[in-house]
Amino acid sequence: MMFERLELHHVGPAPELVFEFARRLNLLTGDNGVGKTFLLDVAWWALTRTWTGHPAAPHRGPGLKPRISFQFEGKNKSIHYSSDYDFQAQTWTLKGGRPPNPGMVLYARVDGSFSVWDPARNYWRNAPSLGVNAPDRPPAYLFAPQQVWDGLEQEGKYLCNGLIRDWASWQGRNGEPYRQLLQALAALSSSEQEPLVPGELTRISLEDVRDMPTLRTGYGQQVPVVYASAGVRRIISLAYLLVWTWQEHLQASRLLNQDVTRSIIFLIDEVEAHLHPRWQRTVLRSLLRVMAALTGSEDVQVQVIAVTHSPLLLASMEPLFDAQQDALWHLNLEDQRVVLEREEWHRRGDANSWLISDVFALGEPRSLEAEQAMRHAEALMERRDVQPEEFSRVRTELRASLPDVDPFWLRWRFWAREAGLEK
Repeated sequence: MMFERLELHHVGPAPELVFEFARRLNLLTGDNGVGKTFLLDVAWWALTRTWTGHPAAPHRGPGLKPRISFQFEGKNKSIHYSSDYDFQAQTWTLKGGRPPNPGMVLYARVDGSFSVWDPARNYWRNAPSLGVNAPDRPPAYLFAPQQVWDGLEQEGKYLCNGLIRDWASWQGRNGEPYRQLLQALAALSSSEQEPLVPGELTRISLEDVRDMPTLRTGYGQQVPVVYASAGVRRIISLAYLLVWTWQEHLQASRLLNQDVTRSIIFLIDEVEAHLHPRWQRTVLRSLLRVMAALTGSEDVQVQVIAVTHSPLLLASMEPLFDAQQDALWHLNLEDQRVVLEREEWHRRGDANSWLISDVFALGEPRSLEAEQAMRHAEALMERRDVQPEEFSRVRTELRASLPDVDPFWLRWRFWAREAGLEK
């Protein structure tokens, strides 16, 4: 299974957007507010028929026909589906009967919420719309940030115990789930020198009777996971949810006497959020490695659609990027219109080069004051009638914003000597 195409007509940031996904890795970049998270939200809906929040709002106007169309690879052929917005019913139309099965779908949002659609737990062969009674089950697992930690409950039933209880239980039993958690934590660590290693279970207060997982720190303490930093909390929650999702899928598949899924689609918003640069260099490749290790099989296809604002993350992917199965996408604002383009991938070498590329479009990888001073200096260097007071003013700007070792000084001093303005 693979998500192949998503078309938006009169919905979202533009009259029309067409997204043709690469088979393995899709990196989505662009300024704030141009629709990156929106695209992930709609992709989740297209694959699962559920919304993680408010449904996508259509454009309104005479003659407009808002539509969401998508296509994904099935077992034997590509499956195409189209949904129009029904203004009278105020909803996106759905076909009756059994919807197509896209495989497992995961969605990690930047606020710490997490969504799971499992073909073994959220999908029945017989649907009520076909006149057959089907067991009641959730259409998807939608975790609010705190539910990731404390558990997901629905109508008095716990659908998930949450990170704190499951981690403690797994650690106590020391079985396969705990071994997979250890493996995921090790793979997702920022470096071999700073591994994420569980410590002893503890209690944090008289009022909280739960055994609390801890992490061993480089400074010799064991810190309860609820007190970990924002970056560490995001990483360990991703590790936990990946292990929990796969373990529950295995259990459900056994009960249903069916094979495990051979397709996982992972949507990730701002994958680098809260992470130190050292972690940004490794997080995406580590996630791919963890998912491959969890499934334990090379024939499980993993497709990732990830939003990023990190030039360091893009630089870190240069050795791994394969133009045959990966793509870099850019949402840009042109003439008051949002445009989605597939960027031609080529190695730029370092994060600074990515910053000044078309992807991020910064004039200089320096402070705003330094960039302005350099522009003033370059304008002077193009003239022949530079006055001493102009030269002095710009030199003062440069000294205030550029360090002495900045390579721009070589150009400036060479020009100044040639122009007879500096000895």
